[in-house]
Amino acid sequence: MQTLHAIIPLRQTIADLRKAAGPDARLALVPTMGALHDGHLALVRAARQQAQIVAVSIFVNPRQFGANEDLDAYPRTLAADAALLEAQGVDVLWAPAVSMMYPHDYATNISVGGVSQGLCGADRPGHFDGVATVVLKLFNQVAPDLAFFGEKDWQQLGVIRRMARDLDLAKPHVDAIYGVPIVREPDGLALSSRNRYLSGDARVTAAALPQFMQEAVRAMAKGDACSEALARLRCRLLERGFDSIDYAELRDERSLLLLDRLQEHARLFVAARIGGTRLIDNLAATVGPTQEDRRSGS
Repeated sequence: MQTLHAIIPLRQTIADLRKAAGPDARLALVPTMGALHDGHLALVRAARQQAQIVAVSIFVNPRQFGANEDLDAYPRTLAADAALLEAQGVDVLWAPAVSMMYPHDYATNISVGGVSQGLCGADRPGHFDGVATVVLKLFNQVAPDLAFFGEKDWQQLGVIRRMARDLDLAKPHVDAIYGVPIVREPDGLALSSRNRYLSGDARVTAAALPQFMQEAVRAMAKGDACSEALARLRCRLLERGFDSIDYAELRDERSLLLLDRLQEHARLFVAARIGGTRLIDNLAATVGPTQEDRRSGS
């Protein structure tokens, strides 16, 4: 694996890899902010299944952090991350500096409307502008044929797909931007680099988030009003020990428009805070029995 920090060596290395791999070889990019865990490695494995060349970027993007968010505290573990990626057979690790990505006279911003509004877009103003801007830069720098993102950040995935569609990106075009299912801990908590912020007690409490989300979906599937099920979800999380709930909403997973009842393509989205850590999760909301119900025979 080659670890690169400058754009000219990056482009030369990619050109050499493409030449060696042949004209039909495809290159996949997995953009990350580092502090890698099994969820990131699932993206790498998915990329390896679809492409002959795999590049991973690690860049803690300051433009997607708000003024009072955790940019300075965000874990930076490049050496450990590089070892994990090399063990996965990654070909290129692209780890640019902030000064390379955003020189002192940098003046361009990408803003995607529609799917960026509401949910995390409402609670984190400017966040998705920062995401869209850095992802477009990474696409231009690496020139991948495919790109892979985690479905835990479902809204982010929608923003990136909309950007690719609206800007007529040739590579990776919208159908070549893949979402990879959420990877969870044994107790159900979605893997996140921010989970390492959780103290012992907060980590135990955090497992209630996916549990109560599943209960809310089951309740709606059995006929409870959406508003009642979501209100109960909020109350249960606060009673369990969460500090606040940013949102708990049922939305169409394609358009991200709000829904007031279960229907095809419904998805439950929740963001909640505990011990200073903001956790997000989402869950498909089916009209009939949930997968867990079918397993238990209820």
